[in-house]
Amino acid sequence: MTPYQRVEPFLTAVKKPARYTGGEFNTTLKDPRSVDLRVAFCFPDTYEIGMSCLGLRILYDVINRLPAVWCERAFAPWEDMRALLLRKKIPLYALESGDALSDFDVLAFTVQTELSYTNILSMLDLAGLPLRAAERDETHPIVIAGGSCAFHPEPLADFIDLFAVGEGEEVIVELMELFREKLPRVETLARAAEIEGVYVPSYYTVSYNKDGTIKAVEGKPVQKRVVRDLNSVPYPEKHIAVSTEIVHDRVMLELFRGCARGCRFCQAGHISRPVREKSPETLAKQAIAAVESSGAGEIGLVSLSTSDYAGLEALCDTLVPWCGPRRVSLSLPSLRADSFSPQLLQRAGQVRKSGLTFAPEAGSERLRNVINKNLQENDLLSACSTAFTGGWNGVKLYFMLGLPTETDEDVREIAELCGRIYRLSKTDAAGRSRRITASASCFVPKPHTPFQWEPMVAPDELLRRAGLVRGTMRKQVTFHWHEPETAYWECVLSRGDRRLGAVLERAYRLGCRMDGWRECFSPERWREAFALEGLEPDFYALRRREPDEVLPWSHISCGVSVDHLKREREKAYRAEPSKDCRNHCERCGVCR
Repeated sequence: MTPYQRVEPFLTAVKKPARYTGGEFNTTLKDPRSVDLRVAFCFPDTYEIGMSCLGLRILYDVINRLPAVWCERAFAPWEDMRALLLRKKIPLYALESGDALSDFDVLAFTVQTELSYTNILSMLDLAGLPLRAAERDETHPIVIAGGSCAFHPEPLADFIDLFAVGEGEEVIVELMELFREKLPRVETLARAAEIEGVYVPSYYTVSYNKDGTIKAVEGKPVQKRVVRDLNSVPYPEKHIAVSTEIVHDRVMLELFRGCARGCRFCQAGHISRPVREKSPETLAKQAIAAVESSGAGEIGLVSLSTSDYAGLEALCDTLVPWCGPRRVSLSLPSLRADSFSPQLLQRAGQVRKSGLTFAPEAGSERLRNVINKNLQENDLLSACSTAFTGGWNGVKLYFMLGLPTETDEDVREIAELCGRIYRLSKTDAAGRSRRITASASCFVPKPHTPFQWEPMVAPDELLRRAGLVRGTMRKQVTFHWHEPETAYWECVLSRGDRRLGAVLERAYRLGCRMDGWRECFSPERWREAFALEGLEPDFYALRRREPDEVLPWSHISCGVSVDHLKREREKAYRAEPSKDCRNHCERCGVCR
């Protein structure tokens, strides 16, 4: 019996058993005897989070297009299912075949958030595999990882055999062809290290100074992998129809990659450069095929800044007439207030007219210049006014607290700006009311950004600033803020070095899992793990880095030069914005 067959009779005892059954329409089934290589694509969070990830869907499709390779999916089980597997002594399994993960040749993790690190250890443990790469041998699967966290991978270096840094559509095919050769483990890793965009941690040596900073990283620099022509790469037109409710149950249509804006806080905008667009014709074909294959009721146009897509109006002109008669919604997230038109809103409104989201990030114009948001208040007010006049029933506004150089005056300006938008939204003659919702997250200085040297603001101070906003916010505006303690630990892990591997394992053994979920997260256990390993988390989160310091990710290149990041940091302290790089090259180094 497969592990799934063994656990199936007991699934009624857990919440959301559909997370663990598989069998969804449009999944890929192959005969194990007809393939050379079996891959488990592992998402270190629940099914509803993982199936909302476009990257998982894309790479699942890319790998399964290879005739000799079968890729299946596995997700981190919720605590009740985890307890059931342990109690019944049933290993973690893949959804398509129900076979144990230990039976696969490759386990491929996508790592999108630092707070999922302990879930990787949990999945390896539930599979019955040694946690540390050095303890695995020829009888065990090769464990690889990719995703945004591969750009600062050192906390996971002890557990992952190799990282794919950058975009995966091409490098994953090259890795699959290598793994099909079934070479000895040592030779496989040596060959993999020669592939552009692949980082094999065991080939690198890290030394430290007496003060705990890094002295040197010995090993050749790793350059990220970039897909140059997005029109030529596969897209999952056979859209998997999920078996239970997920976070984003829609066809996700990726308009372009990269961002020309250069917001100084944004890691995604830096590691995804340069900007590359898909054609409207390609996008329309892919969207229609995905909806027709799955019956999805919504198409989401996704990118870092959707309204910057040059072909957006042409794409909408194709999709809106097609979507309308079929009652398919067309959503436009990631809009910039200064780069969309009333004509665009009119096109979108023909299909869906609920709420719009804008991200001013900061309340004051001075602080928006510091972070290079390049957004004038008048542009935001004009955009909101146009939306209200056009019939939209509300706007959501995203801000950050704890940005470099932030003052109490900047914090109060968040409430003042929301108040001005509220006055624009007052009930009209038709009696409609508009919802104004403001959310504030905590700034985390991320690697490969101009703010990578900055310290994070301490959680207690962030709470005080959140209270300052709440105390001055109009009661008609709904205000939410993120938990600073969670952001603090995200910062610790994102800025960590290889010594955090011992802390990660210790934290997992103490019971840390599902750290991205409030009901599971335990900062006390994390502090205990650091104390037991003799490390101080404030060293990673609250310490300002020196400009010439060797950083834990210095040997990983996203293509943006360190000199450019330093120049942008200096401009930030002068509150001097940089121009959109489509119109003025800032010599970041990506385009070479």
